Order: sequence, then structure tokens, then C-alpha cells
Amino acid sequence: MSGTQRVRAPRPVRLGPKSVAVLLLTGAIGVVAFGWPLLADTGSGLAHAQDAPWLFAALLPLLVAVVVATISESGMDAKAVAMLGVLAAVGAALRPLGAGTAGLEPMFFLMVLSGRVLGPGFGFVLGSVTMFASALLTGGVGPWMPFQMLSMGWFTMGAGLLPGPDRVRGRAELAMLAVYGCVAAFAYGAVMNLQGWPLITGLGSGISFDENDPLHENLVRFVAYYLTTSLGWDLGRAVLTVVLTLTLGPTLLKALRRATRRAAFDARVAFGEPERQREGTAPGSS
Repeated sequence: MSGTQRVRAPRPVRLGPKSVAVLLLTGAIGVVAFGWPLLADTGSGLAHAQDAPWLFAALLPLLVAVVVATISESGMDAKAVAMLGVLAAVGAALRPLGAGTAGLEPMFFLMVLSGRVLGPGFGFVLGSVTMFASALLTGGVGPWMPFQMLSMGWFTMGAGLLPGPDRVRGRAELAMLAVYGCVAAFAYGAVMNLQGWPLITGLGSGISFDENDPLHENLVRFVAYYLTTSLGWDLGRAVLTVVLTLTLGPTLLKALRRATRRAAFDARVAFGEPERQREGTAPGSS
């Protein structure tokens, strides 16, 4: 057989029923953790500083469960987990490079491309572990950390849920990832603002949380608060993510996909294949 065979891009790791169940449970816990202050009385003494340790204690075993379920359902080996650790370390090292300057955080583009290649399950774990490692590296440990872990996990998981590489390739794929990175960068900032906004006092009447108002009015106040205080910061993150995705994306995607092939992310196991057949000799020939 002559000619060159085109190398197929490895597909992201598919989610099995166990992985889906754990991710849904984690998502439900996260939604409750972020949203309950909107329904609680601010004078009740409840605060994220008090519930954050409980959220962190629940999040860690769930992350382990996602990894175990994904590995057991996809047949990956220790090389895949090692790759996850390397990407988390690189992402944690990238975050301090611009986190204090106009929202410029280069780690976000790495999370987008990694989630694209690794898939939603491992993407969620990667985002969460990267934020945890970054907090330890920069001394940013506080009641906000488990909420950052959840938000970054969702951010990275979303990239893995985009249409697969067998449907979108080349420039179209880069454009899709850039658009996702831009939108998700704003969404990340909005979700993290929701974590602290109900507990902040002394703001203007048009943007402060009011426990006596219905939920829909407080959500309008929150939108005004976000546009007033955080939109400019998130704009820097979104623009940098788009620029890095379009410029460095092709090279990094190739490197990540080459690494996933070596980690046997989509290996197919065959049983009972004769030795002569593997060597190219038809059975029965002499």
C-alpha cells in the first residue's frame, strides 16, 4: 500500500456514566455553594469564609472520583495522570506572570487548549488542580480558593464539551476556541464576583445586595455591580486569551495531541491477534 497516511487527531477522553454522575454531583454542589447567599439573610452571620472549608473538603474527594472514574472507563494509564500533573504545574507557574496587571492571566489559554484535548472530565480536574497549585505557589489561600477551583474546573471542562476535532479542524477550530475563551473569561469573572458580592456592604444602592428584595431584582443589581467593578479587568483576561489562542494555539494543540497519543488516550485493545498476522504474514502461508 503506497502513499502517506494522514494521522488522525486523538479524540478527547469520552465521559462514561460514572464520570458524568460525579461531574453532575460536583456541579450541583458548586451551584448551591455559589448561589445560597442570594437566598440567605446577610444579617444571619453566614458567610463564605465559614462554608469554604466544607466546600473544599467535599471538592477534593470528588476530584479524585472524577479521575478514577475517567481512568476506569477509558483505559488510560499512569502516563495520562502524569501529563495531567505536568499541565497543572505549568498552568500554576503561568498564573503569577500577569495576575496583578489588568487581569492578564496567560494560564487561561492553556486551560482552553488542554480542555479541548483532554476532554471535559480530565479538563475539570485539570482546572481545579491548577488553581489549587497556583494558590499554594502564590500564597493565595483563602475562603475564595475552593470557589476558584470550581470556576476554573468549569472553565476548562467547557472547552472539552465543544464539538470534537473530527467535526471542527484547522482555522475553524482555533476560531471556535478563541470565541469560547473570550466568553468563558467573562463568565469566570462574573461567577467569582457572585461568590463575594452578597457579603459586601457599603456599596451604592444601585449595586448592593439587599436581602429584602426578590431574587430577580438582586440579579439586576449584580449585573450593575459586575459592569461597574469587574468588566474592565475581565476584558484584559479575555483579550489575552484570544490573542494567545490564535498565535500559539496551533503549536500547542499539536504538542498536546502528540502527548496524548503517547499516553494512549484513545488506544484500542485487540485480543487474540496471531503473531504472524502482526508481522504481516497471512495465516496458513509458508
